[in-house]
Amino acid sequence: MTESDGPQDAGRVRSVKSADRTIALLEYLSAAESPRTLRDVTGDLGIPRASAYALLMTLVRTGWVEQDQTGSGFHLGIRALRAGAAYVEHDDVVRRAQPVMNDLSGKLGETIHLARLDGHEIVYLATCPSRHSLAVVSKPGRRLPCWSTGLGKAILAHRPWPEVDALLPGALTARTPHSITSRPRLREELETVARRGHAVDEQESTLGLRCFAVPLHFGGAINEALSCSVPLVRLDPAREEVILDALRHARNRITG
Repeated sequence: MTESDGPQDAGRVRSVKSADRTIALLEYLSAAESPRTLRDVTGDLGIPRASAYALLMTLVRTGWVEQDQTGSGFHLGIRALRAGAAYVEHDDVVRRAQPVMNDLSGKLGETIHLARLDGHEIVYLATCPSRHSLAVVSKPGRRLPCWSTGLGKAILAHRPWPEVDALLPGALTARTPHSITSRPRLREELETVARRGHAVDEQESTLGLRCFAVPLHFGGAINEALSCSVPLVRLDPAREEVILDALRHARNRITG
């Protein structure tokens, strides 16, 4: 390999259609909440039926995709799980954060999440579940809109608004009646988050749940955040201060 063949020239390399389709299909299935059919794939991705079928069967044969009991539904397979697990296991931020998250979860008894910004979504990287039976846990790999989560707002608040505006989709869809759906309102919220140093998801992602989040700054752009999610029935002003103090201490341990 010559110097000109390195990754710096990736933007000038012609894309391979079959590879593009494979990636698009895997991302499509990873975002699906239920198995997708061949008709779904061809209609949603615009891939010709014969090509989509051949691609699905290749991925089934290699273990990246599996079929449901009916044989007509497709979902991610065990190979995809292995790839995702390998990504997390080798991620430096996860390695630094996991022991601190374990301590934080043990101290507070609540669900702790670590997430990273990816486009206009946040992706959960690690989770420590609550000790309580009443709790909401987002498993690693789950994606949510960045504007409707405390984690996403904690990250976005440290970016210039033009950059935030550019990465957001045209319409800010609502997950609950409390979700922010207007750009002016989101910009105002992010300015508040930047001033106070932490974000709050006030039932914007899940009804009955409040999430507190702090950004993780390792130098350069902030891409990750740490959060604590608590049902409203277990919260009062004093408890919120305990949670925020614990989150700040955990943030300093992770980034220090």
